[in-house]
Amino acid sequence: MVGNKKLFVEGGGDSETLHSECRKGFRAFLEKAGLKNKMPRIIACGGRAQAVDRFLSSIGRGETAFLLIDSENNVPSSQNSIEFLSAEFGNLKDKQDLADRCHLMVVCMETWFLADQEALAKYFSTGFDKEKLPQQPNIETISKHDLFESLKKSTRNTKTKGEYDKGTHSFKILAAINPALVLSSSTWAKRFVEKLNES
Repeated sequence: MVGNKKLFVEGGGDSETLHSECRKGFRAFLEKAGLKNKMPRIIACGGRAQAVDRFLSSIGRGETAFLLIDSENNVPSSQNSIEFLSAEFGNLKDKQDLADRCHLMVVCMETWFLADQEALAKYFSTGFDKEKLPQQPNIETISKHDLFESLKKSTRNTKTKGEYDKGTHSFKILAAINPALVLSSSTWAKRFVEKLNES
């Protein structure tokens, strides 16, 4: 039943309006990914550290909880989520048993957008320059710097939406992209949706 599990996600900053947009965006994405009848309660936490803290508090209360945050960097294939995050978040260091509950957007949420460039083109419409986006199939190898530079360049001359702005555009795009394309392009996204579906 909806609400039996919680998903703590990075995003929304300190704005309740953006928190609402964040929840809507992830809900739309997950429903299209086939989780409509297994939808977790989505909790927008703002920053990464806040998301980790709230996730661990929920686990400590015996709740079924999941975490989804940006990795910020490329993740070595030999590491699981806990191993990768424990260098930054010491409170996760000895929690290998939570590896199936901790998930990463590699390198960040915007990476997922590259899997559905047609949705990006439709969203930004006139003036969008798809040729400015990275075209390599392994989207998880693209650095955060290169990703955001490409989003700025590809949207700079759009007529209605203007240059990409995270607060203005990100969660609306998340709601618009095709999860099937994301899951086929991102190993970490595929794992995330599979583990949510199993719970």
